[in-house]
Amino acid sequence: MSQFGCHGSVWSGSFDTESFRGAVHRTAEAGYDLIEIPLLDPYAFDAARGRQVMDEYGIGINASLGLGDATDISSEDADAVAAGEHLLNRAVDVLAELGAQWLVGVVYGALKKHMAPATERARHNGMEVMRRVADRAQGHGIKVGLEVVNRYETNIMNTAREAVAYVTELNHPNAYIHLDTYHMNIEESDMMNPFLDAGDRLGYVHIGESHRGYLGSGSVDFDTAFRALNRIGYTGPIVFESFSSAVVDPVLSNMLGVWRNLWDDNVDLARHANQFMRNKARAVETIAMH
Repeated sequence: MSQFGCHGSVWSGSFDTESFRGAVHRTAEAGYDLIEIPLLDPYAFDAARGRQVMDEYGIGINASLGLGDATDISSEDADAVAAGEHLLNRAVDVLAELGAQWLVGVVYGALKKHMAPATERARHNGMEVMRRVADRAQGHGIKVGLEVVNRYETNIMNTAREAVAYVTELNHPNAYIHLDTYHMNIEESDMMNPFLDAGDRLGYVHIGESHRGYLGSGSVDFDTAFRALNRIGYTGPIVFESFSSAVVDPVLSNMLGVWRNLWDDNVDLARHANQFMRNKARAVETIAMH
């Protein structure tokens, strides 16, 4: 049975101790099994106090992040590669202290619009770092999910098939594919085959609408997506992700182009999404039983 989660950016644009506590509290109150926080600055996060909050509320936690130019491990700049590896190692250590199970996101390169394809050398640099980070994470019981995002956010992998090729070449048992319906809706031909292509290499799923607002109000074919997840026997985390100018993180919001106010009642949004995802999963489950 999958655990259902909510991305922290639904609740807050910052994650100091009090903001973190509020986000965890509201995630639990909305009926989710876990929270996923954007760990953009693992050096500033107070993991010890964060663990106290997690113990208090009793839900799970994972984290996502995207690398920048100065920490781009899929770069030809040796300093950026080294800084990126150091950042990822710090993120793993923070998550270990929090008792997390997953580090996901664009952890394999810079999250930005690239102006050229990745070079072979840059791709090789990123893979070398990812192998070492996956090793470190495995030692802490943390899995690594490589998120497939659209062409405007990476030049490494934009489709599930490209992700399969990447993890096959990476050849590490602790590196999994992370698919996101928002990005799939841009790059893929349908919502069935990418999940089938990923198969047992799929470890993490983001559920996001085509405009990143209320689930069911855009163009994503969620019926097919949940049928595909059921068909491959997926039991990993399923996490709702949504962004609005109502909740602003100056770095993440600008990076992702969150200019519009797609919602202003995050409690209603989160409760709706939780029920929406569980209903879809339950519906395909009952069909599969007969």
